[in-house]
Amino acid sequence: MKPLNGIKVIDLTHMLAGPYAGMVIADLGAEVVKVEPLVHGEMTRGLLKSDPNYSFKDFGAYFLTLNRNKKSVSLDLKSEEGLKVFYDLVKSADVVLNNFSAGVVKKLKVDFDSLKKINPRIITCSITGFGETGPHSARPAYDQIVQAYSGAMSITGPDANTPTRAGIPIGDLGSGLYSVIGILAALLSREQTNKGQHIDMSLLDVQISLLTYMATMQTLSNIDPEPIGNAHFVHVPYNSFTTQNGFVVIAVITDAFWEALLDVINVESLRDPKFSKSVDRLKNQEFIESELNKVLSTKPSDYWIKALNEAKVPCGPINTFSQALSDEQVMHREMLVEVEHPDGGKVKMPGNPVKLSYTDEVSYTPPPHLGTHTKEILKEWGGYDEDRIQNLIDNVIVQSVD
Repeated sequence: MKPLNGIKVIDLTHMLAGPYAGMVIADLGAEVVKVEPLVHGEMTRGLLKSDPNYSFKDFGAYFLTLNRNKKSVSLDLKSEEGLKVFYDLVKSADVVLNNFSAGVVKKLKVDFDSLKKINPRIITCSITGFGETGPHSARPAYDQIVQAYSGAMSITGPDANTPTRAGIPIGDLGSGLYSVIGILAALLSREQTNKGQHIDMSLLDVQISLLTYMATMQTLSNIDPEPIGNAHFVHVPYNSFTTQNGFVVIAVITDAFWEALLDVINVESLRDPKFSKSVDRLKNQEFIESELNKVLSTKPSDYWIKALNEAKVPCGPINTFSQALSDEQVMHREMLVEVEHPDGGKVKMPGNPVKLSYTDEVSYTPPPHLGTHTKEILKEWGGYDEDRIQNLIDNVIVQSVD
């Protein structure tokens, strides 16, 4: 059994932030139905689909990963008849999720005010770049734009002259995760009030939230922080270091860890009492890191990771993707899973990080072909019979794959 069994979600999303939110909810057991345009479907169906390295049987990496455990209904939402079909599905749904640009849902008549007339318990979630209110709400935005706009890029990278985006699209992914939090909160609230509500999720809002204590530091001091690479502005040594065959990260945040590190590294120059306290090590960061790099570069990463772990010094290798995805801890936690393709064969991808002690079922269904579940959902959610469905197909209102 999965925790969200019985929850029905209509997924109108595309690209990354919205589909990622839908994937998380689907992994947790909700019945997530992608309502997609006719012919080509959601835009990521075509993304990388022909790339020899990043596709499998005409499904690109984006679509393969973000649409597991989902079903597909292909529907002309812009037609009057198609909108009526959509409304019939909404009557059975719990959640409608979208990441259209601000104003599009109202234009399509699938906004909360329209849908609550059909289903007062409906929960809607709209993910937009700047939110649905405010002076910049109409602006388009993508992940890197909000990373830049929020200030996050100004503290990422080696120095103030090289602003750098995060390696993963944290703007999109963070917004997807916050959307899941909002949806779960709204579902819980509905249990108490019997009313649905709308969730207005902004990529920019999420990025500002993720600035956390560093934003508070700025408001307290009026000092804009600058990037310091992989170092820390309080703790030393807390950085990446070069080994004989790669890199490791060492994070010394207490004086006890410092003493343990010295027992492993055994560098006489670093045993000077003036380095014994954190505040003094910060003043001598460049010297300390230089001395450590001299020693760490003499042996391979595995040697140092083993020795440092035995001494209880926080550390880790800087893995490549292939190293991380084959790591014994990652494998033990089932964070690399095999998901079937609807045409046969399997694809490896990241698993579900939510580990529950009771509702702990873990399973993955293939990402669907366009319209694979059109008939099924129209029957089960809309109560349509075969003749009505066939009429919709004949009039190119819906598309079905038998």
